[in-house]
Amino acid sequence: MVEKKLYPYVMFLPAKEKFDVLKTLFGSEVPLKILEFSIERGISAKIYQKELVKKLPYSNKTVIEHLKTLVSFGVLTENMEKNQSDGRTVWVKFYRLSEEGKWFALMLAEERLTMEEKKEILCNIFRMYIRWLKKISETLEVPHQMLKEIFMEEMG
Repeated sequence: MVEKKLYPYVMFLPAKEKFDVLKTLFGSEVPLKILEFSIERGISAKIYQKELVKKLPYSNKTVIEHLKTLVSFGVLTENMEKNQSDGRTVWVKFYRLSEEGKWFALMLAEERLTMEEKKEILCNIFRMYIRWLKKISETLEVPHQMLKEIFMEEMG
């Protein structure tokens, strides 16, 4: 699998307008409704297309289209599992929030997440951001020590 180059844009959103800003970012409210569904299920839970179609007021085609978009953006991961149904083996596709997707969940529903979930998301996204900063600092020839000093100064 080819790794996509991601840029961690930081945006400070007014709390009341964050849904509208994210809706604009994704081009529709459907991806946000999918994210909200996954938050209700639990940020690490499997998300099945069939459940989404039942729960959300959108067609199967619309849900699939937006699931593909969320996967291509790296917000969801796509997986397959084997299930037994009426004595037959069937493969079922499911989705999960990626680490980046959990960051969107935190932005959307901070008040609905547990303190442990919030801590886990913050630590994981911080680690990803530090990795990105490390790579770009090497490209720009900024010494790691300089970044460490800034970090220690700010964390003081």
